Amino acid sequence: MLGCVLALMPVTWMHAVADSRVRTVADVPAGDVAVVFGAGLRAGRPAPYLAHRLDAAAELYSTGKVKVVLVTGDNSREEYDEPDAMRTYLVEQGVPDGRIVSDYAGFDTWDSCVRARKIFGVDRAVLVTQGFHVRRAVALCRAAGVESYGVGVSERRDATWYYGGIREMFASGKAAAEALLRPDPMFLGPTETGVTEALAAGHAR
Repeated sequence: MLGCVLALMPVTWMHAVADSRVRTVADVPAGDVAVVFGAGLRAGRPAPYLAHRLDAAAELYSTGKVKVVLVTGDNSREEYDEPDAMRTYLVEQGVPDGRIVSDYAGFDTWDSCVRARKIFGVDRAVLVTQGFHVRRAVALCRAAGVESYGVGVSERRDATWYYGGIREMFASGKAAAEALLRPDPMFLGPTETGVTEALAAGHAR
């Protein structure tokens, strides 16, 4: 029984921190920046789950809920570039290229949250991801210093959805440790002004 309680504590923590901050595209509070987390490519294009995240981000932009979209994903090898594929997709959906900022070292949720705060200077954001992942994203970004609301993108209950839900059960323990220990991401590097410049350009119009 004690083991079960300990195993469920990280999940309970995530829900306690994030439940009140999970919204839809329609009712999420407006903010300057949306953060879209990578979720895989197929033949160089966003896989369906990632495309759905990007569709939600494009809707947030088109309805004036956000002014800039920060796309964060994996570019650890030359032939695999999530951020550029995400940028291309968003431009196709009508988001101006100058309103998109790329983080090429968002290798996992914690890294993306820390880099959003420390590298790109984001302290408030709307996080866009699937419903099974959104609470972990909100909890980790808040631990990293980013005041966050999350948009949980709906999906049909397919094998990928069930896999994602099961994976979150195990990922919650790692997330709790990251929130407690606050390790540096795999890559940190110098600060970047892309978000600030994109926001300034928007205000100048």
